Amino acid sequence: MKFQEIKNNIYYCGLNDCERTIFDELIPLECGTSYNSYLVKGSEKTAIIDTMYPPKAQEYLDNLDKNGVDKVDYIIANHGEQDHTGTLPELIKKYPQAKIVTNAICKGNIKEMLLIDDEDKFITVKNDDTISLGDKTLKFIIAPGVHWPDTMFTYIVEDRVLCTCDFLGAHYTFEDCIAKPSKELEHSAKRYYAEIMMPFRNMCKKYTKMIKDLNPEYILPSHGPIYDNPNFILNLYEDWTADLGKNMVAMPYVSMYGSTEEMVDCLAKKFTDAGIEVVKFDIVTGDLGDLAMTLVDAESIILGSSMVLAYPHPMAANIAYLANVLRPKAKFASFVGSYGWGGNLFGKLQELLSGLKLEIIEPLLVKGKPKTEDFEKLDVMAEEFIKKHNELFKN
Repeated sequence: MKFQEIKNNIYYCGLNDCERTIFDELIPLECGTSYNSYLVKGSEKTAIIDTMYPPKAQEYLDNLDKNGVDKVDYIIANHGEQDHTGTLPELIKKYPQAKIVTNAICKGNIKEMLLIDDEDKFITVKNDDTISLGDKTLKFIIAPGVHWPDTMFTYIVEDRVLCTCDFLGAHYTFEDCIAKPSKELEHSAKRYYAEIMMPFRNMCKKYTKMIKDLNPEYILPSHGPIYDNPNFILNLYEDWTADLGKNMVAMPYVSMYGSTEEMVDCLAKKFTDAGIEVVKFDIVTGDLGDLAMTLVDAESIILGSSMVLAYPHPMAANIAYLANVLRPKAKFASFVGSYGWGGNLFGKLQELLSGLKLEIIEPLLVKGKPKTEDFEKLDVMAEEFIKKHNELFKN
């Protein structure tokens, strides 16, 4: 594959992976993904910024040969995970004069994950350190928390090109590496943010502002297309990281015999009638990526669950655990559920959500099917949520 020039001797040398269907053995991929690597040719020295996922190593190395890359002075590791660094062992054999340039935390991760022990192979950089390629200067910006403690950005100063590693990425494949703004790309970028970046929302907000102030001409992430209009992705991140979400209630549920779903439907109608957007999510059949995207925006979460033996349905427990890990901006929550013979449903679910700062509205647990008095209690629950949302969204 011929490398695509981005700007002034800066080239895209990454690869698409259209066949990959799951990432980190957790995240379903709708469009595969790309592993982005960049070749920067200065007047005196050459650098590669980020490398390649190990299963794609041979194709990547062959492409370097086909494009005449016979000398590399620096290999920049912006983050230690193997989808970015996995080809480092092969590269330092191929280019024995090359130095691995990274920060101290990432260096430790590379040593542990890739068993590269030669201290002389590393150059360790701190925030705002620079390396000259002759007519190009690489400046390093330490950016912990988007999404690992070892993350950093590399800024090609003279060209105003910022390599942001996982930050501002998307699981998305392409023929032309330059982004073409679309609803499809926005969807993929939001799904990526929801699943990977949302737990670090405050750090994402900080670095979104920092990048806007830096005003780069290009943003080069490690997954997904390159942005020659950075405001497309930066404006989306401003929205997603804002403290106030949307006038929306997320309602994930699992219902073994229909009783819990009946309560969810009752609440959903009341919220819709009150002008509040409702997103129902069947935990059993739904895509977790879709739920994660909903959690980016929702101000309230109502989790519905049947019971299995004396405990919450395990798929509902998984959702509570996942929400706790993703740390959405939601402010209010409650639970509805049905049981046959007893147990601790809500206590366990609330414990799994304990890491979130949620105001819990009085939940409702019923035996068997909901009855008249239960629907009256649902009315009270709905009124409380509607009141909370009106206070937030109606001046």
